[in-house]
Amino acid sequence: MIEVTKDILKQIYNKRDRESKKYDFGIILIIGGSEFYTGAPALSGLAAFRAGVDMVRIIAPKRAADIMAGFSPDLSAYALEENHLTEKSLSLLLTMTESIKVTSRGAEAVVIGGGIGRSELTQNAILKYLEQVTVPIVIDADAIYAIAKKPLVLKEKPFLITPNLYEFFILTGQRVEDFSIEQRAEIVYEKAKELQTTILLKGSTDIISNGKEIAVSKIGSPYLTVGGAGDVLAGICGALIAKGVPIFTAAQAGAYINSAVGQLLEKELGESLTATDLINNIFRIVNER
Repeated sequence: MIEVTKDILKQIYNKRDRESKKYDFGIILIIGGSEFYTGAPALSGLAAFRAGVDMVRIIAPKRAADIMAGFSPDLSAYALEENHLTEKSLSLLLTMTESIKVTSRGAEAVVIGGGIGRSELTQNAILKYLEQVTVPIVIDADAIYAIAKKPLVLKEKPFLITPNLYEFFILTGQRVEDFSIEQRAEIVYEKAKELQTTILLKGSTDIISNGKEIAVSKIGSPYLTVGGAGDVLAGICGALIAKGVPIFTAAQAGAYINSAVGQLLEKELGESLTATDLINNIFRIVNER
């Protein structure tokens, strides 16, 4: 079992060549948001920028997209015509995905699920999208409920799933809340192997497995229960994958960065910690290497 430490940052962050060009360090496409949950894709996008990706594009329902576009000039948000993601937008999602593949010259990733909703129409659209794409994807939050209905969609695809303990139960039918870390790790390993995917189980100790190896990140903070912390983690992981980091390694590094920031801010902010605080302090961990 691998224990993740700050040394992993040396594997993924190297000094940039002065001749580097735009998009050499990736594009991330974020699909999420709804009328009520308007902030999740923005949190993932801003976290992705702080983790070092070159460009973030967001696709969201109109209200969410408009709010995000006004929230930060860093974010490029494309508004869907519908209030919730449905199959009507499937061709657009596929076109936008192909577009980032061309633009990024192979340095791309997608994050899907944050705030997107669990209606049957939305869940079906997510599944049809995942069935037709081959790019690396971080599947988070509401999108986990979709793949739980059809886990075969995961097999032999470059996907990373980032469930919390309850979402892991939704995905696998396995409750692990009362298990030891060692027991949890074994179950995550077996489920990742069975589903032929990579899983990052979030918790007091984050557990990562691709069905071949197991890694654990033991640092963290009880204040990471705050809303949006998972969106931040998904954005960091997506950014690292887009930058060319292998999925299993990106999941370990993402878990470390997110938890290390939380641990750092626990002493400074305590009960006042928010997801945007995490984003604004990612640089302190990334640059400490």
